[in-house]
Amino acid sequence: MREIILIQVTGGDRPGLTAAFTRILALYQLNILDIGQAVIHDSLSLGILIEVPPGRETSPVLKDLLFEAHKLNISVRFRPIDHDRYEDWVSGQGKDRYIITLLARKITAEQLSDVTAVVAQNRLNIDSINRLSGRVHLEGEGVDEDARACIEVSVRGEPASSEAMRAEFLRIANERNVDIAFQKDTAFRRNRRLVAFDMDSTLIESEVIDELAREAGVGEQVSEITERAMRGELDFNESFRRRVALLEGLDEAALERVRSRLKLTEGAERLIATLKALGYRTAILSGGFTWFGKYLQQRLGIDHVHANELEIENGKVTGRVAGQIVNGQRKAELLREIAAQEGISLEQVIAVGDGANDLPMLGIAGLGIAFRAKPLVKETAKQAISTLGLDGILYLIGVRDRDQAELLASGGAE
Repeated sequence: MREIILIQVTGGDRPGLTAAFTRILALYQLNILDIGQAVIHDSLSLGILIEVPPGRETSPVLKDLLFEAHKLNISVRFRPIDHDRYEDWVSGQGKDRYIITLLARKITAEQLSDVTAVVAQNRLNIDSINRLSGRVHLEGEGVDEDARACIEVSVRGEPASSEAMRAEFLRIANERNVDIAFQKDTAFRRNRRLVAFDMDSTLIESEVIDELAREAGVGEQVSEITERAMRGELDFNESFRRRVALLEGLDEAALERVRSRLKLTEGAERLIATLKALGYRTAILSGGFTWFGKYLQQRLGIDHVHANELEIENGKVTGRVAGQIVNGQRKAELLREIAAQEGISLEQVIAVGDGANDLPMLGIAGLGIAFRAKPLVKETAKQAISTLGLDGILYLIGVRDRDQAELLASGGAE
């Protein structure tokens, strides 16, 4: 009867170790059923699952492997695998897989402990854990505000309740100051093609209409209308028209002043540049104004811009908006139209926003991300990022720091 043996090699890493062991296996013409290797801080962990065909002696190969390990000053262990257990393991490859991504300024043992406890409670098996962020220097106490840390955990199985698991991850995220994404590992997850952004408080840090209201001296009135809309006394369209009406007579030079003060959200330029290098299409879908959206389009190289057209006549704001108002439903409609125009499935779309009017587009996108959003939006969206900048989105699609550095250094992005 054929034998199945798991070979486990551990020790200090250096070039040639894997080659040394696989060379011995090749001499005995053995089949490799599975192999995995990881190196953490120059320490190697190598596992090789081999099949010894019927009629072959296992003693000689094990003896040679032990001798090689002694010569290389590393450890090797052998474990026979029962045939039934092996077949159970093989049958498990048809189970669903999920990717859990932890994002924070610094990953702590508490964060990882809480997340892996939820995984265990849901009887999921961890297949692999990988660090996507770069190595970090020790720089004293505290957390670097520009630091980024990300761990990706691949798990196998089916949770008792995906919604309950997401809710538990959200609780941990709020308590431990970490973002936790939970995605089914599908072909679409690895092949997103379009990213659509809200503009105000997402792609840029400010709310443009509030900035314009201050320029016009009507900041308090605009804030009052916004509050009424939030209480449900006015719908978005009505509140938007009333706020814009208060801007009547504002000089176009005021728009220039506001534009000069616009500050891109942390990580926006890095994210867009990396997406462009990867061949992604990008869009701004905003309840703000095209006057500012077009500026960002030119600055960042955005492919599509849809926002509200602020009427300007004789260098003055008229207080009216031309055309259809871009509200939440309109954002979702536009996202569908752009995806169809680009020949992209909605499953391949990422949508990013912070407000309740972004929820319709976040809901239809394959990956909807609430970015630094209010609690209601975070709870409703599929995923949320609050601890890092916009470039944290790259981790959710599996892009490592070294991948980003290579793409940006190669000249593939400007």
